[in-house]
Amino acid sequence: MEKNLNGENWRDWFNEWGDRFLLFARQQSGSFQEAEDILQEVFVHIWTRREAFPRIEPGLVFTQIRRKAIDHARSRKRRQLREKAYAEDTEPPYFTDTAEPNGDGMQEALQQLPREQREVLVLKVWGEQTFESIGQTLDISPNTAASRYRYGLEQMRRLMKGGKA
Repeated sequence: MEKNLNGENWRDWFNEWGDRFLLFARQQSGSFQEAEDILQEVFVHIWTRREAFPRIEPGLVFTQIRRKAIDHARSRKRRQLREKAYAEDTEPPYFTDTAEPNGDGMQEALQQLPREQREVLVLKVWGEQTFESIGQTLDISPNTAASRYRYGLEQMRRLMKGGKA
């Protein structure tokens, strides 16, 4: 689904896809605030270069989010090394109480999945992306994306029934 990036089309498109992009950014980042920063930077990048992006697909935004999250992670790691005495070694939650994947234990189960499976599930289920688009976003083959999706679903079912990952 492509949209022209001007006027009302831009706002409508952002209203339709913004939550999905934020959800994916939260999976890629260390915190909700960092996810918001990443998403903002991606949209500013695209908006300031809108002549180069007259039409945009969600897959492009997911790819840009992932790349920006990698840059943020590198920056964060360097900062943590500089501030080693003050750094905490805890992993923040992937979702807030108002996140899309609601349900009894769903957030906790999703957090327990390996990152590779978790990011494919988020892109497929909540991002409504094809395996081809997921493969492009994550730099993997569509078949690998499909396999990770299948394994992730199996583990989610197990975890939701009280099993272990």
